Amino acid sequence: MSATPTLSGAPVRGSNGGATSTSGAASPAGRPRPRRLGPRLAVVGFLAPLVVYLAVFYAYPLYRNLDLSFRSYTLRSFIDGTAPFAGIANYVTVFQSTTFVPALENTAIFTFVSIAFQFSIGLALAVFFFHNFRLSATLRALFLVPWLLPLLVSASVWAWMLNSDSGVVNALLQGIGLHQINWLTSPQWAMVSVLIANIWIGIPFNLVILYSGLQGIPGDIYEAASLDGASSWQTFWRITFPLLRPVSAITILLGLVYTLKVFDIIWIMTRGGPVDASTTFAIWSYRLGFGGESPELSPAAAVGNLLIILAFVFGLIYIRVQRRAGLS
Repeated sequence: MSATPTLSGAPVRGSNGGATSTSGAASPAGRPRPRRLGPRLAVVGFLAPLVVYLAVFYAYPLYRNLDLSFRSYTLRSFIDGTAPFAGIANYVTVFQSTTFVPALENTAIFTFVSIAFQFSIGLALAVFFFHNFRLSATLRALFLVPWLLPLLVSASVWAWMLNSDSGVVNALLQGIGLHQINWLTSPQWAMVSVLIANIWIGIPFNLVILYSGLQGIPGDIYEAASLDGASSWQTFWRITFPLLRPVSAITILLGLVYTLKVFDIIWIMTRGGPVDASTTFAIWSYRLGFGGESPELSPAAAVGNLLIILAFVFGLIYIRVQRRAGLS
């Protein structure tokens, strides 16, 4: 009579006194079973395109940008690859430039003011459209038009509207008895002009993301708040806004990363001027690398790396905030 196999798979004695194994690791002939490579090959096959994409379009350009910033490149050395190593000399040049402080201030103003207005207006519109009414879907679709238009078209339209001589905005101001404003050529108004255009373009993105977040909030909560006699403001401040916090965080983070690198709008409307009134890091980097007769490729790469560092810092802040929120 043979012994009953144990769950651990240890050898037990059979009726003939020989040791048997219950692990099932061996084939009937006593040879080990070959491992199945199918699932592993499938995993490698799915991951390989992603790894190649990240290496070609992210890792290699980042490496090249770092190499540009730590060497002294000219057009000739960029072609033949003989640029000498310069260390942090390009970064010192950037920090000592008279354009650094205005560009830093303009980047901060352009980014945070844009995000504040885009998020606030987008959230207000999302809450407004969340209450379904006639033509709600049609109006939401119309609000998406600025987001769907190419940035070149949007910036060109705003440049025409804010033109000092033939712009429709100045024509309206003159029609109501106000003085005309040099929107694009005045140091006091150039930043305001590009801010207006960028806020207008970014509102639809915030509207779409926040509206999707509102749809994920259970309706039972609003019904309970209504039965408890909560006002509209109390419902928004104590229910909608807290439950929308994860979606709001990712919306703000994406807006920050996107706004930091905005180039098309500012370049088409003001080219960073007059003087440096609307020059941001993105405009400064382009101007150094491609805007002059003698391109300064290495300082331009250094400015670009500063933008990458800023975006990376904001990403780390977002991850830390999310972890704290999860722990609490």
